[in-house]
Amino acid sequence: MRIDLHIERLVLDGLTVTAADSPRVRAAVEAELARLLAAGGVNREFAAGGAMPRLNAPQVTLAARPRPDAIGRAIAQSVNASLGGMAAQTLGEHNHIKGRAVP
Repeated sequence: MRIDLHIERLVLDGLTVTAADSPRVRAAVEAELARLLAAGGVNREFAAGGAMPRLNAPQVTLAARPRPDAIGRAIAQSVNASLGGMAAQTLGEHNHIKGRAVP
């Protein structure tokens, strides 16, 4: 199955990401989402295709002064949880769904 995911805009409320860190966060989001989607796909609703104007992902809690790659991985795990992939259900047992990301 081929999965095409386009994120037009990512809003990070309460998190300061510098212009220098932004490409590293973006790269980490892309890499982790690709890994998670390849491992578990998405739920039937999304597998049928279509577009969503907005997706509310679970809140992410980060350690103090997280590295950009940790921020990206946590965001990807939260987005994956919203997509209902099998990987999200498995990772939920390891506190990723609860929103804890440890760099």
